[in-house]
Amino acid sequence: MFTTGKLSRAATAVCLVALAGCASSGNGTAKPAPGAASSAAAPARTHGCLSEEQARAGSIDLPATSGIRPAYFQQADGGPAKVAVVFSHQRDGSLCDWVPYLPAFTRAGYAVLASDVPGSPADDLPAAVKWLGDKGVTEVVLVGASKGGTGSLVAAAVPGPLPVAAVVSLSGPAQYSGDNAAKAVRTSRVPELFAAEEDDTPFSQDAKDLHAAAVAPGKALKLYPGGNHGADLLRDGALPDVLAFLAQHAPAAG
Repeated sequence: MFTTGKLSRAATAVCLVALAGCASSGNGTAKPAPGAASSAAAPARTHGCLSEEQARAGSIDLPATSGIRPAYFQQADGGPAKVAVVFSHQRDGSLCDWVPYLPAFTRAGYAVLASDVPGSPADDLPAAVKWLGDKGVTEVVLVGASKGGTGSLVAAAVPGPLPVAAVVSLSGPAQYSGDNAAKAVRTSRVPELFAAEEDDTPFSQDAKDLHAAAVAPGKALKLYPGGNHGADLLRDGALPDVLAFLAQHAPAAG
């Protein structure tokens, strides 16, 4: 049982501990002890479609001609790849359009890069390809949806930082803004896959016209039932055809 003297000494000790832990900064605000600042890292950017693990591993700021772009990069499942697939989204789209399909490409041995590009992909693709070269990639495949397909066809027709092994245009129009794919395919020798859904007009006709005008020896045309557009073709049956086209013209081994 505590005596009066013991109680007094205990109370004094409690007060001293409390004072030591609550030192004032002089304006009534408690000052945290030295080294107590939070060291928690900023949350990784998931863009609303990546897992936290994916975001921590692959969310990047990608240098581009028109500025820094949010992007996602992932290596092939088996390790550093020599061939990378660069995805360009359609108007009002984002890198998230491609996320559900990326595992199919990394399993096949490709690195993947998808970014947000508000303008023309043709303007930003050279910087993205150069960035991949710094990662050890030796050649690229360009896959684009709608305007992304048009921009990819245009970019493949001119020399870039790395060789373009193949191009895939999903619902790409013959022209978009300043990008003229109808002109590009008349000179490009890069194998090109033109794909669209039959009821998605006028893009299905664009695919036919671009294929007819293309001079690349490895050109191909795929038309699917339905009326979906752009990246949705991968969900509707185009994914196996795209992977087969890449295996033929741009094998992951390089």
